[in-house]
Amino acid sequence: MTDQALYEAMAEEEGLFGFKVRSPYDGEAKYFEEHPEVSGMAAEDDAIVLNPFVGPDIDLQSVKKNEAFRLLLRKSGVVPEFELTAEQGEGFIGSPYEDDPESSRATIAGRIYSGDPSAKATDEQRKWVDQFLLGL
Repeated sequence: MTDQALYEAMAEEEGLFGFKVRSPYDGEAKYFEEHPEVSGMAAEDDAIVLNPFVGPDIDLQSVKKNEAFRLLLRKSGVVPEFELTAEQGEGFIGSPYEDDPESSRATIAGRIYSGDPSAKATDEQRKWVDQFLLGL
């Protein structure tokens, strides 16, 4: 079984690790409308919220997996212990995570888990995600 197949099986088995998807509240909907580049969020109430304003080319299953993984990290109190590459760091410039290395690393870890190629993951980062999942 490939790492990605293992990840998908775990997410299915856990029902997105037990986190629910809900519709955005008014303030979240306004944020999403103003930021169509943000496809979803791991909300403060531990729900996955998808941006209703994204285009049809967005893989919402992947977004759900990404946000579920970020919620799992948050709930478990685990912060990814790996360095970002310069390219990854540059990708957060101008975002809410620009000055938040913990959230930046959690975002990269979530992207790795969901199979998002924009993670541009290193072997060290993939290994960290694998080890975290094996420890569940």
